[in-house]
Amino acid sequence: MSEQFDLTSFEMSMVIRQMEYEDIAKILSMQSVCFPGMEPWKREQLESHLDIFPEGQFVAELDGEIIGSCSSLIVNFDEYDDRHTWDDISDGGYITNHNPEGYNLYGIEVMVHPEYRRMKVGQRLYEARKELVRQMNLKSIIIGGRIPNYHKYAAELSPREYVDAVSRHKIYDPVLSFQLLNDFTLMRINPNYLPDDKASNKYATLMEWNNVDYRAMTKRHFKTSFPVRICVVQYLMRKISSFDDLANQCEYFVDVASDAGSDFAVFPEIFTTQLMSFLDERSPSQAIRRLTEYTPQYIELFTNLAVRYNVNIIGGSHFVEEDEEIYNVAYLFRRDGSIEKQYKLHITPNERKWWGISRGDSVRVFDTDCGKIAIQVCYDIEFPELARIATDKGAKIIFTPFCTEDR
Repeated sequence: MSEQFDLTSFEMSMVIRQMEYEDIAKILSMQSVCFPGMEPWKREQLESHLDIFPEGQFVAELDGEIIGSCSSLIVNFDEYDDRHTWDDISDGGYITNHNPEGYNLYGIEVMVHPEYRRMKVGQRLYEARKELVRQMNLKSIIIGGRIPNYHKYAAELSPREYVDAVSRHKIYDPVLSFQLLNDFTLMRINPNYLPDDKASNKYATLMEWNNVDYRAMTKRHFKTSFPVRICVVQYLMRKISSFDDLANQCEYFVDVASDAGSDFAVFPEIFTTQLMSFLDERSPSQAIRRLTEYTPQYIELFTNLAVRYNVNIIGGSHFVEEDEEIYNVAYLFRRDGSIEKQYKLHITPNERKWWGISRGDSVRVFDTDCGKIAIQVCYDIEFPELARIATDKGAKIIFTPFCTEDR
């Protein structure tokens, strides 16, 4: 009869599990070995990860010892600059910008203890991320990968040439080669990604793995309400001689808002009264009625600007004549070319006395590609019940254009 072995004495226990607070001290100790010379995690950063998005933090455990870990958050990647840094995408390592309604899992670190490399620990951690993405129905995983062998070739190869050589298997890079084998594709190369990553000369490869099982919940891609970038226009009411002068001034501000990556450009209330500087009309009420004649040009101008510059515009407000009544109307010009409007509800005594302005009768909430919004025009902000109505209808952002004299 052959000798019997106690198989349990040969067994090993490799587990990939969710990170716990009790693991933090071991992770900090491991990091100093994995990335010598680089700034390590702070305990409060890892605690923040677990407070905000525990599902995205994993550790690899072998026989009860932590030998690897990875950290991630969810973002809407389209909301970030192409040349973002690690600090930008992770909010300085605290992931307080984590967006539970986002579309992309962003990996901000993977590390494996040097003594346990070549045991496919990193691959197991990547597979845990992929499974999480499938479970949460996210579109992709995006990572900013180090290229730690680049410093050896920096004198002779540009970052692009180095990455190309690694992709063609002419050069081995422990991080990039691994990511390519795990079906990640190159999006771009970002400079100054990690200032203390001297081995990579501060460069990082932006890589993406696409979830082929992703199921779109809607045919139209909406950004979530936050973060949203808003440009508020401080409008100078200088004398002009034509509508074209006003159009040029408005286009300047929309151009600036677009260059800054803004989702909204917000103009002030009744800024189109600037047109009165060249209207020959002394009666206040008649001057306002003359002003309403420019409504078609105003609407055409801002519709074109919104589409051309790809920014939603809150067109301040403009006086509009409807059924012989004059209203103070705030327009929403969406960047897809559609238009909405909100009538001012609470008219000031001077608007009523001098201009004969009539009031609107309802609070409206509008869908945008940044979520639901509402618009309060100037004096309407003094009535909290209007904001409550808007939020009850689902508005996440309430814009309040004020008169240029109030700004």
